[in-house]
Parts: sequence; C-alpha cells; structure tokens
Amino acid sequence: MKINLHNQTKENITEIKALIKSIFNPIKQSKNMQIIFVDQKYIQQMNQTYRHIDKPTDVLSFINDDQDDDSLGDIFISIEQAKIQASDYGHSIEREIGFLAVHGYLHLLGYDHHTPEEEKLMIEEQERILKNAKLERTTS
Repeated sequence: MKINLHNQTKENITEIKALIKSIFNPIKQSKNMQIIFVDQKYIQQMNQTYRHIDKPTDVLSFINDDQDDDSLGDIFISIEQAKIQASDYGHSIEREIGFLAVHGYLHLLGYDHHTPEEEKLMIEEQERILKNAKLERTTS
C-alpha cells in the first residue's frame, strides 16, 4: 500500500513518516491512502464543517467513493491533539499517532464503532495491527 503523507503543520514529521511506514508496510492492500497532518485550528474547522461539532478532534477520515480511483481516502490527524492525548493516556506520541493512523485506516475500510459489536471488531483489528508494529497499549 502506498501512503502519501502531507504535512500542513510546522512540526518535523521525519520520525512520524518512518513510524507510519513501519505500521503499514506489512498490510497487503492494493489501494493507497493519504494522511494529512494538520493543526488544531484546521481540524476544528473540519470537525465543524463535516460533523457539526465546534471543537478540535484527533482524527477525521474521508472515504473515497470513486470506485475507479486507487485511493481508499484521506485521513486528517491533529499532531497537537495527539500530543495532548498521549500525555493524558500516559503513552508515547508514537503510540498515539500510530493508533490514530490505524483508526482512520480502519474507518476507510468500513469499520465503525456505533454499536458495541462494531466497536469490539474495530478495537480487535486496531490492537492486532498496533501489536504487530510493537505499539501495544501500556498498562499502568
């Protein structure tokens, strides 16, 4: 799978690029996807526009509905929100960025978490991918 990374922040994403590559290299997928790193203001505007929620969020996914295109869709990640959440949850920024990228990817594949059953399936797949990338959840 080819992943096109775009950085719309002032953050250096060199290490994040390597992280994303290590997570998704083992995954067999014929379509590509875009991951766009944005700031809090931008993701808040997107959240307001597309979800009618006027506050920042961590990740937004947009499925590509064009079946003839070779892209699954776009994932927008707020690095600033990821840093806040990593601190709040007591794990590394790598774990949080990895989680958000995988979470967004699974949404592009059609996974969701509206019901307990859907959530269970999505969490199991997230954890399987993250464990394979050695980004397991830490317990305190």
